[in-house]
Amino acid sequence: MNSSLEQTLRDSIRNIPDYPQPGVMFRDITTLLGDARAFRRAIDELVHPYAGTQVSKIAGIEARGFILGGAMAHQMSAGFVPIRKKGKLPHETVRIAYSLEYGIDEMEMHKDAVKPGEKVILVDDLIATGGTAEAAVKLLRQIGADIVAACFVIDLPELGGRKKLEALGVDVRTLVAFDGH
Repeated sequence: MNSSLEQTLRDSIRNIPDYPQPGVMFRDITTLLGDARAFRRAIDELVHPYAGTQVSKIAGIEARGFILGGAMAHQMSAGFVPIRKKGKLPHETVRIAYSLEYGIDEMEMHKDAVKPGEKVILVDDLIATGGTAEAAVKLLRQIGADIVAACFVIDLPELGGRKKLEALGVDVRTLVAFDGH
């Protein structure tokens, strides 16, 4: 990735100190989404390596993964699959529990959203500790998805999420890394 793209992305991401708790630097992509040039460049860069790979579905993690994933699915002529917090989907679902910093949550997707063997790219805005993304990978594999890659705009490498996904055999693509958490 060229440095001008990385600088465009860095400049378009708002940093909010001490949110949601003291000591955390929140990386807010809503400013990137509102900048047409930065948004377009981010989507182009996320999909470029997978052009011609016959990806069937883009799976987006609630909520910012929906925005990125919808744009990626459109550009790749693929379907879109929402991975949501439990209780939000109206049809028969598959569910997985995963650990959060202070407890456990669950995410789910429609049982028929992906056919066994379909090639899927997982997307969200940021990879930190990797707990949510790891659960999404396991959920997709539970129904037979072939995960081509997991894509994120932002990586917080010190928190180790990327390594967790790579340990599961998932190719991880990120566009910009920030120090800290």
